[in-house]
Amino acid sequence: MWIAMAGLPGSGKSTLARGLAQELAGVLLDKDVIRSALFPPQAIEYSSHQDDFVVEIMFQVAAYLVEKEPQRPIILDGRPFIRRYQVERLLQAAHGAGTSLKILECVCRAETARRRLDRTSQGASHLAQNRDLDLYLAMKKQAEPIQVPHLVVDTDQELQVCLKACLEYLKMEELRQG
Repeated sequence: MWIAMAGLPGSGKSTLARGLAQELAGVLLDKDVIRSALFPPQAIEYSSHQDDFVVEIMFQVAAYLVEKEPQRPIILDGRPFIRRYQVERLLQAAHGAGTSLKILECVCRAETARRRLDRTSQGASHLAQNRDLDLYLAMKKQAEPIQVPHLVVDTDQELQVCLKACLEYLKMEELRQG
């Protein structure tokens, strides 16, 4: 099973993804970690072209891992999946890998996202150096609703509450698919 983390910058995707990876003994694939492993610092750009390239590699790694250990969840983090084409490509990649896909969309108040992004700009670590309020606002304008079944997680709640909601959703979806 692939679990894709969706949501704007600062929405809590990575924090929730790390918690889920631990709870599910899953593999966490992070677009920003992959980018930093592929490109030297001077070649890193935060363009759609490079993002798409890195995400395609992430999909290939996820397909490889699910082939080797189909029972181990693969958590995909780092891409917001806020554009229709991104979700469509995600669906195609999961189908091509022969695995189920669950999308967890993280949302929070704009003030919460701003606070989280401010912490990053004030020295808290995050590999993506372009994460700031301007990026959040620009992406919010571009965002298109996710048109496939998914869980919306309000990350203004405590992490344990969010994790519990996600785990219950994943269990129910697993039971539905038999």
